[in-house]
Amino acid sequence: MALAAALSGQACVWSVPLATTPSADPTPSADPSLYAVGWTQTGIASWYGEPFHGRTTAAGNTYDMDAISAAHQTIPFGTRIRVDNLDNGRSIDLDVTDRGPFVPGRILDLSRGAARELEMIGPGTARVRITVIGTATPVSARGGCVVVQVASFRERRNAEARRQEVVRAGFEASIEPYENMYRVVAGPFADEPAAGRARETLGGFMRRC
Repeated sequence: MALAAALSGQACVWSVPLATTPSADPTPSADPSLYAVGWTQTGIASWYGEPFHGRTTAAGNTYDMDAISAAHQTIPFGTRIRVDNLDNGRSIDLDVTDRGPFVPGRILDLSRGAARELEMIGPGTARVRITVIGTATPVSARGGCVVVQVASFRERRNAEARRQEVVRAGFEASIEPYENMYRVVAGPFADEPAAGRARETLGGFMRRC
């Protein structure tokens, strides 16, 4: 059951992520074919930080409120979106890695790091336009090269720290520069079962190489 909590007297409203196991997407309607490049949505965005920092997201990542990420109710995990703050003209590109917001009338929850880039920390909410700029690459039963995207960061040093953690856990790992982000990727793995076992340990989501 989805829950929402509002912090009275503060500018920011935090949405409680949907309780789910890391291996399950709680929104079956998250069909990649519905969110082609160019798909847009306009509405109100908020941001969430404590007490969710360090918790597991719906995609299986460890939520880092100072990294760059977003939560949407139905856009597939791994979809790349551009968020335009219609109140001040600022923009940011990021990945969808969580589910939310669960406050009525809101379409997007941003990490604190993303909200800072959009200069909406103080107001707590902003009018935004979401545009899909890169679709998710789902893993199918056909087999082939698979990786686990563990996390993404604005700062390369943070990505490197996470990469080293993945290596210490016993997995091959690399950093993929992508636009203005650094993605930490485990693998590649020969098939989906092997990647799935890694994801159970590391979190994140599987995608094609």
